[in-house]
Amino acid sequence: MDADLAELPQITLERPRFRLKALEIGFLFEGAVDVQADENPEKPREMIAQVIGVAGIRIDIGFGDFAHPWITLEGQVSSLGVSRVIGPVSCATPVSFPGEMIPGGSSHYYGRTCVEEEVAAELMPARMVNEFVYCPRLFWLEYVEREFAASHDTVDGERVHRRVDQPHGTLPDDPSDMRAEATSVELSSAKLGVVAKIDVVRADGETVVPIDFKRGRVPGYGPYDPERVQVAIQALLLREHGYACERGRIYYAASKTHVDVEIDDSLVALTTTAIAGARGVVDKTAIPPPLVNSPKCSRCSLHAICLPDETNALRGAAGSTPVRPFVAANDDTVPLYVLEAGSRVGISGEVLQVRDDLGVSAELPLLELGSISLFGNVQISSQALRAVLGRDIPVSFLSYGGWLNGYARSVNDHSLDLRIRQFAAFQDAAQTLPIARAIVAGKIKNQRTMIRRALGSEAKGHLQALSLLIHRAEQAPDADQLLGFEGAAAQRYFDAFAEMLKIGTGFEISGRNRRPPTDPINALLSFGYAMLAKEALAAVIAVGFEPGLGAYHRPRPGRPSLALDLMEEFRPLIVDSTVLSAINGQELRASHFDRRGKAVVLTQDGRRTFIRAIERRLRSTISHPIFGYEVTYRRAIYVQARLLARTVQGDIEHYPAFTTR
Repeated sequence: MDADLAELPQITLERPRFRLKALEIGFLFEGAVDVQADENPEKPREMIAQVIGVAGIRIDIGFGDFAHPWITLEGQVSSLGVSRVIGPVSCATPVSFPGEMIPGGSSHYYGRTCVEEEVAAELMPARMVNEFVYCPRLFWLEYVEREFAASHDTVDGERVHRRVDQPHGTLPDDPSDMRAEATSVELSSAKLGVVAKIDVVRADGETVVPIDFKRGRVPGYGPYDPERVQVAIQALLLREHGYACERGRIYYAASKTHVDVEIDDSLVALTTTAIAGARGVVDKTAIPPPLVNSPKCSRCSLHAICLPDETNALRGAAGSTPVRPFVAANDDTVPLYVLEAGSRVGISGEVLQVRDDLGVSAELPLLELGSISLFGNVQISSQALRAVLGRDIPVSFLSYGGWLNGYARSVNDHSLDLRIRQFAAFQDAAQTLPIARAIVAGKIKNQRTMIRRALGSEAKGHLQALSLLIHRAEQAPDADQLLGFEGAAAQRYFDAFAEMLKIGTGFEISGRNRRPPTDPINALLSFGYAMLAKEALAAVIAVGFEPGLGAYHRPRPGRPSLALDLMEEFRPLIVDSTVLSAINGQELRASHFDRRGKAVVLTQDGRRTFIRAIERRLRSTISHPIFGYEVTYRRAIYVQARLLARTVQGDIEHYPAFTTR
């Protein structure tokens, strides 16, 4: 090290934390400053960095003999205003790389210079440690996968916190100087690895007391461990910032009662163990198993995402009981389809409006909106689009014929761990083939069910052939042969499909054809499958999958392969069933179709009529074939997407296809 620098007063950091910044070498701390590296005096490099707890300083990074870099801090770094030197900073064994800077693992190399990177762990919110103590699986879903679903409890909790979420007052160095209380006080600790926003900090003589607000009533045996741990974290943060804190306090809004919590050694031990345990769960990168028959699940806002009973049933967990009907039988939200060319979708306050040349043709409160489907030349304003994306409402853009051209999604991304595992698993045929087998076998089973229900013993030959193909699909040695079995089953199925149409309807079908469909039945099937693909796409996006990478359908640019995978087992049950009922019930007639060259297409009125029929089917309830509770077909698609995610993440061993009897 340079002698002049060595003579300056030196300080050391207990845990120096370095991180690469942008395209140049920099050290990431907290607060913005300029950085210069003197590795090559002839070509100085201007860099951006940040410094822990220090503002308005300059950092010089010297690399000396390319083995021991040092950092010089100049400026107001303490009340004395002295310049200090941190260094020499230890470095891993230099590794030689030619040319420009190359990232490598936890270190970054520049020429022959190695700067060891020690990245500060992300500070974990105290609320998440609370969730870990309550349920490790809930913690994983909220913290790692960033899942969230509002419920009555969460909305009411926001109401209770409304006053204390507004910052008021200050937290002075001396508690005796606190004239009143301080609200919404945020403190953090790199040592503990946590951050907390304390609802209220109140002075009590020479000590301070953190007060945490809860919406419920005081438990009969006092505060639960998750609540005690959360307030203990707040107390420990106050202590680390120099305040005396011997107890915390929990305010239960429903009881209008304060309960004190002593911050003793046993609670501190429980708290530090919980923080470490939460970190350990994150590092394992595997979703924890669900609680078994726990009463906690019935009030959890994420029960439809977690699927605790469903997962335990499929895992064969000891002590699990029949699946409780946590998944709502029906949706409260309404899908919006806009088919009229030239229509414009806008927003007024919290209400979505559809306008045409005559004015407002339809209105729907955002609170009731489930999805938006825009056909052809329909416009949506940027204000409306921003509003619906902010609520994670899917928006699909389709051609007049129902072909999915694209979709809009918010940046509220989640489930990165799921996508990482999806990309890893779906490159391995040993993992994708069992999923593909289950999908195809499930589809053929449902096709067989449709024939059996409609034709009974008259279709004995078709039923026997499909039974054999089910067995072959379940044992297929590779994806190519599986595709062949699916094709053979489709040929058998559509041969029988013509017999399911009532005589006298005036409609016929001679096998499946498309691109373009040459008869009304195939036109309905193509349009219906496009509507089903839209529903499946919304489900896989909501779960967190990458829709373009499927287990059965091979990736192809512009094709949502995973959505096509998911919809396979639902084709007969939703679309084919709707086509049969609409034709046999004479809901659709010849006047609902146009012929354009060789192609047959639905008229505008025909599309409206068929969409209404598809929606009725999606919203109709059935008894889930595996779990036994009542569920709509739209919810069933969503549950299957969740089960596929659980399979990919290793939470359950086999993907269970959706089949009916």
